[in-house]
Amino acid sequence: MPYDGRAVANFVLDKCAERGVEVSNLSLQKIVYFCHVWSLIELKSPLVGQRFEAWEYGPVLPYLYREFKSFDRSPIRGRATRIDPLTGRSEVVQYNFDGATADMLTKIVAFYSRLRPGDLVELTHAAGGPWYTVWNHPGAINPGMKIEDEQIVSFYSKRVPPFMLQ
Repeated sequence: MPYDGRAVANFVLDKCAERGVEVSNLSLQKIVYFCHVWSLIELKSPLVGQRFEAWEYGPVLPYLYREFKSFDRSPIRGRATRIDPLTGRSEVVQYNFDGATADMLTKIVAFYSRLRPGDLVELTHAAGGPWYTVWNHPGAINPGMKIEDEQIVSFYSKRVPPFMLQ
């Protein structure tokens, strides 16, 4: 750890596809965010190497947003890709999580993928939460406002992981 957010996204998309659940870019961003949140809490380690940004509809990994932007609000039908540095060809980003990480991610995806996009946004906008704190500051709203892992741990360590209650 940490992993490329595109690998986490492809895991989420594959798990959802196995269950016949369609995922939009908005939902994907939030599910990947909650995978990162609960990795910080449960595994004491960041899942994604990059920082999430506070956007209007919640936490976003900008490069992941751009990857699936063409799907707009429609279900995502593709997978995140990368350029192979040796061949210059585009290839699907693979994932290979250790057992504990894969088990936890499977539970998180099963729980959060049942929720509507608006519900996921609402969960990320919790009063006093990391997104809320970054977004609702006294200055101007600026692109690139980062959500720090310390903020995530401080807020979510006081919460019961909802996927554990299933």
